[in-house]
Amino acid sequence: MKVVLFCGGLGTRLREHSDTIPKPLVNIGIRPIIWHLMRFYAHFGHKDFVLCLGYRGDLIREYFLGYNECLSNDFTLSEGGKRVDLHTTDISDWRITFVDTGLHANIAERLLRVRKHLEGEPVFLANYADGLSDVPIDRMIADFEAKQVVASFAAVNDLHSFHTVDATPDGYATRIDGMANQDLLVNGGYFVLRQDIFDYIEPGDELVEAPFKRLIDKRLLAAYRHSGFWRAMDTFKDKITFDRMEARGDCPWMVWKN
Repeated sequence: MKVVLFCGGLGTRLREHSDTIPKPLVNIGIRPIIWHLMRFYAHFGHKDFVLCLGYRGDLIREYFLGYNECLSNDFTLSEGGKRVDLHTTDISDWRITFVDTGLHANIAERLLRVRKHLEGEPVFLANYADGLSDVPIDRMIADFEAKQVVASFAAVNDLHSFHTVDATPDGYATRIDGMANQDLLVNGGYFVLRQDIFDYIEPGDELVEAPFKRLIDKRLLAAYRHSGFWRAMDTFKDKITFDRMEARGDCPWMVWKN
């Protein structure tokens, strides 16, 4: 299946980096987050990518045009530097289509602008380019097919930084609890979509608002509950958290290493 990645946002909550590079190119360790996400999909056999570019899309193009396998893989140098033998490779069997989908387009508009690159794909995958997870994509696709819906997304509970509160009308707190302890689910991305999704998008729509509500009315939207790892890189704090996880080898999203 083809994988559509929405890479065009401004990344305003990660200004420490996104003033100079797009958020998908912010590194976790030595590789950008978009590489980690694409490597995740490649592990499940989905290696045909469509990148919806916008803000600083030129840098994303340059990153892959200048990709050097030797900088992130072990290799043996011989014959005075004339011969390089790679021990492993990353992207040699990937196919990547780069599409300029506009600077200020929303997710649905970006999806519409790459529709022609999805012809012949009855079902395709899609995702934001700033969140990592260990969601079992193969099982999620199987669940999607079993339910015979038009769209599915990963429903996750990752609200550890927030608390829910009950209070009396005059302002006395009666309960405070971590949101992660509540049965609250959020949209984690990792979409599975049929071509029919385009029939539910109208001009100006945002994908997860009006189109998904239309699907809900017809019981054609599934939420795949995932209780494992999921985290988005929204802020500089998230970037630091990812870096620390990578440094100590605690990387649940690296399913290809398991």
